[in-house]
Amino acid sequence: MTELVHPRQALFDPDELVAPALPVCDHYSGVEARMRKSLALQAELGPIFDVTLDGEDGAPVGGELEHAELMAELVAGPDNRYGRVGIRLQAVDHPRFEQVADLVVGRVGARLAYLMLPKPRGLADFERAAAVVDEASRRHGLARTIPLHAMVETHGALREVQALAAHPRVESLSFGLMDFVSAHRGAIPQSAMGVEGQFEHPLVLRAKLEIAAACHGWGKVPSHCVVTEFKDGKAIAAAAEKAARRLGYTRMWSIHPSQIRPIVDAFAPTTAEVDQAIEIVFAAQAAGWAPIRHRDTLHDRASYRYFWQVLERAHQTSARDGAQLPAEVRRAFFADA
Repeated sequence: MTELVHPRQALFDPDELVAPALPVCDHYSGVEARMRKSLALQAELGPIFDVTLDGEDGAPVGGELEHAELMAELVAGPDNRYGRVGIRLQAVDHPRFEQVADLVVGRVGARLAYLMLPKPRGLADFERAAAVVDEASRRHGLARTIPLHAMVETHGALREVQALAAHPRVESLSFGLMDFVSAHRGAIPQSAMGVEGQFEHPLVLRAKLEIAAACHGWGKVPSHCVVTEFKDGKAIAAAAEKAARRLGYTRMWSIHPSQIRPIVDAFAPTTAEVDQAIEIVFAAQAAGWAPIRHRDTLHDRASYRYFWQVLERAHQTSARDGAQLPAEVRRAFFADA
């Protein structure tokens, strides 16, 4: 019998750029009570969303170091069960940036899922911030390279989005809607910050599409911006579906616990998509990844890659209270997870 080859080995070249398999939701919180609740919710649902502890907007002015101490305590604590907790630092030109970076890297660099770097004005700002993080890692004898995420929310960052996405230290790029709109000094109306306007204004749509295209071109994860109308469940679900299905985003921010489930559900494949993907991937594997006919449609390696990615996304978005994939599929393809 022909040995069955795993899709990861059969469908991708060894040197191919493949985006990291990050959770589809990135949940932000900066107030102590909310940070603790976020970690408790992650422990309950499983690592279907990341928790980003906010050291930028969450830290009181003048209390940045004390807030960094608290964030480090939470990252190191027992509620960080899955290693999927990151920290957003201040902008690189903030007077406390280097001190905060040194503190969190020194205390919990080994357990950080990533560090988020906000407001770079371009590649040079990102590289300055990355150099500070990497120097702190060397100084503290860290045996790993901390993944870095960055926000595209300035004119300069958008101009250099391809260079940012190409940088080897970048794992994900996020769109910063509010600061991006504000940077236009009134030329973009306030309505473009809302749940409907952000999908309609041409300059905002252009920014979102350029970020998504750059990330996909360089094997990075594009992360969609916030929806501030957090009490409107239908609005967040519709926005998440647009981000995932129309704009090519594979991750999205949450700023309230009620947004997490709708985001995860919107980014998850449907039951029909999962069923079709299972049939095709199993049939392709049995055929040694040669072309097959499935329901009078020809499929080959190009479509196999797509359907394999459907299964990967279903695995990523499965909460502890209900897996989307049957047990035999998980055993066959995701036993190492």
